[in-house]
Amino acid sequence: MTDDGFDRTLTRAGFGLIFIALVTGLAIPAFLNARMALAAHLTGIMNGLLLVALSLTWRRLALSPGQSRLARTAALCSAYVNWATACLAAAWGTSRLTPLSGAGHAAAAWQESIVQVLQVSLGLAMLLALGLVVYGLRSRHTE
Repeated sequence: MTDDGFDRTLTRAGFGLIFIALVTGLAIPAFLNARMALAAHLTGIMNGLLLVALSLTWRRLALSPGQSRLARTAALCSAYVNWATACLAAAWGTSRLTPLSGAGHAAAAWQESIVQVLQVSLGLAMLLALGLVVYGLRSRHTE
């Protein structure tokens, strides 16, 4: 972190994810499931913006070094894995946990299982990260 008022690593990671998501948008026609590819594109943009927002908030968090490391790692990993999992779902045509975006598509059981495990894991990681951020934004008053 620098004294600029933001976390440079999270900012770079956020804009990097937005860039990757924009490239994904250009590749939508190449995916088996174009609707899910559009979801991957939008997911990447939204998660990139979330990382940028976190970078602007980071120095205001009242977290221990361990909590801060855990929140940062969980946020970074879940944001990128969310985009990658949506890309996998679009490429493979999975639909088990994405019935709206995956409508009309079905993939092999092992592909559905991989995407399902990744989706559940990233969801839990994002909940952990954002739970720690909300906790870290509590008042620092010691009165």
